[in-house]
Amino acid sequence: MVSLCCIMVLTTLFVSTYAQICSNYTFATNAVFGACNDLPVLNSFLHYTYNPSSQTLSIAYRHTNFDSSNWAAWGINPTSQGMTGTQALVAFQQSDGTMRVYTSPIMGYSTQLAEGGLSFPVSDLSATCSNNELIIFATLGLQNWTGTTMYQVWQEGPLSRNVPISHATSGDNVRSVGTFNVVSRQSGSAGSASGTSSKTKKRNIHGVLNAISWGIMMPLGAIIARYLRVFPSADPAWFYLHVTCQTSGYSIGVAGWATGIRLGSQSPGIQFTSHRVIGIILFCVATLQVIALLVRPKKEHKHRIFWNIYHHSLGYSIIILGIINIYKGFHILNPEKKWERAYTGIIVILAIVAAVLEAYTWHVVLRRKKAANAEKMTNGNGYGNNGINERYPYSGMTNGRV
Repeated sequence: MVSLCCIMVLTTLFVSTYAQICSNYTFATNAVFGACNDLPVLNSFLHYTYNPSSQTLSIAYRHTNFDSSNWAAWGINPTSQGMTGTQALVAFQQSDGTMRVYTSPIMGYSTQLAEGGLSFPVSDLSATCSNNELIIFATLGLQNWTGTTMYQVWQEGPLSRNVPISHATSGDNVRSVGTFNVVSRQSGSAGSASGTSSKTKKRNIHGVLNAISWGIMMPLGAIIARYLRVFPSADPAWFYLHVTCQTSGYSIGVAGWATGIRLGSQSPGIQFTSHRVIGIILFCVATLQVIALLVRPKKEHKHRIFWNIYHHSLGYSIIILGIINIYKGFHILNPEKKWERAYTGIIVILAIVAAVLEAYTWHVVLRRKKAANAEKMTNGNGYGNNGINERYPYSGMTNGRV
């Protein structure tokens, strides 16, 4: 039942995570926008409302997983699809903690993002930065704009003494261009009118598969093996449940791991080193654990104790590494906090179940040990019903004679 509930919760996460990243986001200022698009790279999102009567576009550009030592920018290009000619909004957190936000027309690739006026009026320009999330707010006057589809550019780069310096020229930093339509409310990647982000979907699939496998099924399988085996009536059912749970978790985890490796190869400019290294170690250890099942000695074999130590050590290592890496994944994907809280709630429930079963198991084991000792005292120490005959085999004879 616990397994079913956990999987249902994570399945709900899989179905709704992609939508909730953008459309279900709630601004701290309670600002509301008519549309939003998940931008395909750099953990970025665009919320906007177009007013056709005044021909103004109110925007909120969000950059999550943001490093306060970086700058971020978003802009639209009236003339072409690319950086040169972009009318940009730039923001960063200064060394004293205050926000700096300004407009910058980009006239070439060697730009220093100098402050300057844009080709259209900008009002209500502001920026906030908290919880590793930077947001730029602005209202753009597009009275002289023709058409409804706009080229957009978004970017991030490092700071040097409160001055923006050049961003990376590889990976996602050169893919952060696209289009969006203020009427149809759809966005597209460079050269594409697609309104969805396949990379974002792959990231969500990667996260959900790993959370279900390493983060839920593996701990649940360990609980089954440790506590159900105490009950004689559960033998051998507990073993088959344990094997089914762990092998299914491994299969799902391999799929999630492979998705992550694929994402890494598609994003050469973006590296989450610790998350990647832990993922690779986790896959290798889990594979060794599966291989060990094929050489499991019988219970009575003299080497079975060593196999048990190996099996238990790898099993608990998998659970610990899996949970750690899932939380690292939450930090990278940065979904709404309720999803991280939901997973934390599942882990807490499993921990409580394990603690209760641990206490009950010790109670059962100690009770059985006490019963075994009592039986031994009755049958083997000379004071019970059969002890006299066992200790003094000839005492039953008359006068003790043989």
